[in-house]
Amino acid sequence: MRLILGSGSPRRLELLASFGVQPDEVRAPDTDETPRQNERPRDYCQRIAREKAFALSTGPDELVLCADTTVALGRRILGKPADAAQAAEFLISLGGRRHNVITSVALRRGEKLWQRNVMTAVKMKRLSDVELNAYLASGDWQGKAGGYGIQGLAGAFIPWIQGSYTGVMGLPVAETATLLQAVGYPLFGPLPGGGS
Repeated sequence: MRLILGSGSPRRLELLASFGVQPDEVRAPDTDETPRQNERPRDYCQRIAREKAFALSTGPDELVLCADTTVALGRRILGKPADAAQAAEFLISLGGRRHNVITSVALRRGEKLWQRNVMTAVKMKRLSDVELNAYLASGDWQGKAGGYGIQGLAGAFIPWIQGSYTGVMGLPVAETATLLQAVGYPLFGPLPGGGS
């Protein structure tokens, strides 16, 4: 069984490697990530992950793993900011409040799809002008839902989370491992030296 990671995210590749999974191939799907009118964040995230999984053409022995991470402030979807001004707007609106980070993991083989949603509550502190401007200048907000990555500089702005830290990073490790095992993908083989 060949595993294809349907993502251009280096973080997802690192998170897979953290539990010993090396995909046979990495292919980033080309999907339109525009939310539909009145679409709820969880429904949106689940739909995008599913569409990514079906966007790649695969053979019968290939397993495709895709994920989508969405930052939700109430019912508002905060996607990847278009520019520094939008990143600033997102960070200011998140400051001092709790929000949810939803990551939907989709695993597809042929026409069969397995999917899991993981929601994590996150609180970001209110940023001072100095903190906000330094963060924007770092460029670390680029390409990240909600304008921040918890594993980078913005980790200093997050005093509290409840849920999956790796889910906020973009791939919930425990849930992804469970999905892979459920479809028969070998995760934990025999130990070196013949032990088990």
